[in-house]
Amino acid sequence: MTDWTLAGDYFEACNCETACPCVFLSSPTEGECTALVAWHIDKGKYGGTQLDGLNVALAVHSPGNMAKSKWKIAAYFDEKATPEQNDALHAIFSGKAGGHPAVLASFIGEIVGAKNVAMRYEKNGKHRSLTIPDIAEAAIDMIEGQGGKPVEIENHPLCISPGVPATVGRSEKLRYADFGMVWTLSGRNGFTSSFAYQSA
Repeated sequence: MTDWTLAGDYFEACNCETACPCVFLSSPTEGECTALVAWHIDKGKYGGTQLDGLNVALAVHSPGNMAKSKWKIAAYFDEKATPEQNDALHAIFSGKAGGHPAVLASFIGEIVGAKNVAMRYEKNGKHRSLTIPDIAEAAIDMIEGQGGKPVEIENHPLCISPGVPATVGRSEKLRYADFGMVWTLSGRNGFTSSFAYQSA
């Protein structure tokens, strides 16, 4: 298996109330979960292929408890990627290359499609956003806790970034329309954190 490492920033926005109960293995607040998860790779390498600066996103629908229901997903890969980089991202985020993405992939029941698209990821203080023209627009702002400090959740059992606290946010907007899935909402849950994945 090819050795690889990825590190960067991730965020997600979903239809649950803040803070999303799914990360505690409870059922979604509306009975089902619709989420957009995005990763920005600051530094990455798959064998000899550099992956710095690329983005990946998943649109996820879970019909019930996320730990018990199989997810339906659509995958989006940065159109800036070369063919070699694209192959590397597909290998990693499909779970075929091992590491934590393989754990996430084990929850997937159906992949409705995958596309290479223009993606604009922005990180600005407490704000995170992702735009995929004509498909998705998501933005969250981290909420303030006591003394203006961020609100963090540690050691939750269902996580995108193991070993790193998730900072809780609230969506400014989440709009998505593709592959027969259409979501429009705001004021709901968001999470963000750094992430670090590796092959072993």
